[in-house]
Amino acid sequence: MKVLIMGCGRVGAQLAVTLDRAGHEVTIMDLTADAFARRLPADFGGRVVVGNGIDIDALRAAGIEEADAFVAVTQGDNRNVMAAQIAQHIFHVPKVVCRIYDPIREEIYHTLGIETISPTKVGAELLRKALGA
Repeated sequence: MKVLIMGCGRVGAQLAVTLDRAGHEVTIMDLTADAFARRLPADFGGRVVVGNGIDIDALRAAGIEEADAFVAVTQGDNRNVMAAQIAQHIFHVPKVVCRIYDPIREEIYHTLGIETISPTKVGAELLRKALGA
């Protein structure tokens, strides 16, 4: 599977490494080259691209037109949603997933057809279960 990940923070980097080691073709993009040096191991076999995931030309340079999946995991909910919509509606990427911190926004975007994951909701549920409540 060809996967394009927008955001080389902790989650994006971990996902990129996991998918790369599982044999997938991974491209990860971030606004700064420093993110790759700080987060990706030396043996990372994927491709890194410096660019903005809401810029159509940058997405093309990152290979979005051939991507089977797109994942938006920057720190910004608005950027993630915008990039997910571009991937979904302009480039017709078959699988698009978007991280949204704000649970209220997450529900709204989910109803608009964007597959979303809210670490806020997931974390709260895991903590509730750990409490036995």
